[in-house]
Amino acid sequence: QVQLVESGGGLVQAGGSLRLSCALSGRDFSATIMGWFRQAPGEEREFVAAINWSGSSSYYADSVKGRFTISRDNDKNTATLQMNGLKPEDTAIYFCVAKPGIGGTPQYVRDQQWDSWGRGTQVTVSS
Repeated sequence: QVQLVESGGGLVQAGGSLRLSCALSGRDFSATIMGWFRQAPGEEREFVAAINWSGSSSYYADSVKGRFTISRDNDKNTATLQMNGLKPEDTAIYFCVAKPGIGGTPQYVRDQQWDSWGRGTQVTVSS
């Protein structure tokens, strides 16, 4: 059974940084594409970022490009989302996601394209 566990959310002032982590179990991490979605109150879930199996290719939503960085450690079975320059509009529940796969640009922006989801971690950015 695939399990994703997020950590690292919290409250931060605008302009600050947070680092989210996601631990995967129950699947070969090195053959898994990892990603992040978020959902703000009253809004639909939206894609944030994704990274391929080796970390050689990543893909970002325009809204976070240049501020967020996704990475992974295949020895520790973890994926990380470093968030800098946070804005109040980044406030949301952030979900770690996973799907089988290895190569190519991980341009999987629809939530139906992912088969495993974590429970989410709250990120709140105050103005």
